[in-house]
Amino acid sequence: MAFRFEDLQVWQKALDLGELINQLTKGFPKDELFILTSQIKRAADSVVLNIAEGSTGQTKAVFKQFLRYALGSGIEVVSCLFIAKKRGYIKEDKFKDLYNEYEVLVKMITNLRNSLD
Repeated sequence: MAFRFEDLQVWQKALDLGELINQLTKGFPKDELFILTSQIKRAADSVVLNIAEGSTGQTKAVFKQFLRYALGSGIEVVSCLFIAKKRGYIKEDKFKDLYNEYEVLVKMITNLRNSLD
């Protein structure tokens, strides 16, 4: 693989979850298109993009900072999931599945960040 981030399991998981979020939002109401739909998709994409950008031969300190950004975006996705559930856009079982997957992802990001010490 040409780029370091492609080999990172955390990046691969974030990419897969980003696609799940993209598919999920197709069922959101049209009046949320520029609000919640946009917000959750941007946050999910931000996780993937920050992991990739931080891994590109930067110093460990810079990579850790990008991982902090990715972590924050992952938490943002979870908050958006709560909003979507509260507004009735997703059912409890779908919420729990994605919540659990993002919990795993956040732990992976945290562990990678801590390994850079």
